[in-house]
Amino acid sequence: MSAAHHRRKDPEKVRHALLAAARLMASDKGLAALSLQAVAAAAGVTKGALFHHFASKQALVDAVFADLLESLDQDIDARIAADGEPQGCFTRAYADVVCRLGAADPADPHAALWISAIAEPRLRERWADWVTQRLDRHRRTDNAPPLAIVRHAADGVWLADLAGIDIPDRAALRDRLIAATRPIPTFEPKAP
Repeated sequence: MSAAHHRRKDPEKVRHALLAAARLMASDKGLAALSLQAVAAAAGVTKGALFHHFASKQALVDAVFADLLESLDQDIDARIAADGEPQGCFTRAYADVVCRLGAADPADPHAALWISAIAEPRLRERWADWVTQRLDRHRRTDNAPPLAIVRHAADGVWLADLAGIDIPDRAALRDRLIAATRPIPTFEPKAP
């Protein structure tokens, strides 16, 4: 019998290996160059095993993007839990994560996916849904216009990273964005 017959099957491990291989290839060559055969080979499985987990290249890309969003969710949720101040907590966590992504690794392994999120309608829609759901979840704490400005500025940092634009004092910029979330000014209509 071959080694394959003796090997214990672990579908979750295979799925994880496929996602990791696809993520790595997408970061090296971009999503357009992603080959199912190459992903299967890099993960050490057959193309049939890949198709057992992902029916198509699009299904694989969708799963990699979902994995990326889940990781982002976990990172943001951990920062919110450690924040201690409810007002503006999502915006602070979002700005912190976005400003640290490129700082931790200028060659962000997810860059190709983020670029695809801008270029591909399906991924752009998933990104918009993720943002909308997070904003809905934090409507009571993060709905003030100054907080929207901070989030959009953080998005500018993210876009600068994708474009390869240097941000000279990234830590100071991050600190300034986070400081802009405290205290949250209230907007009351002026009396006539």
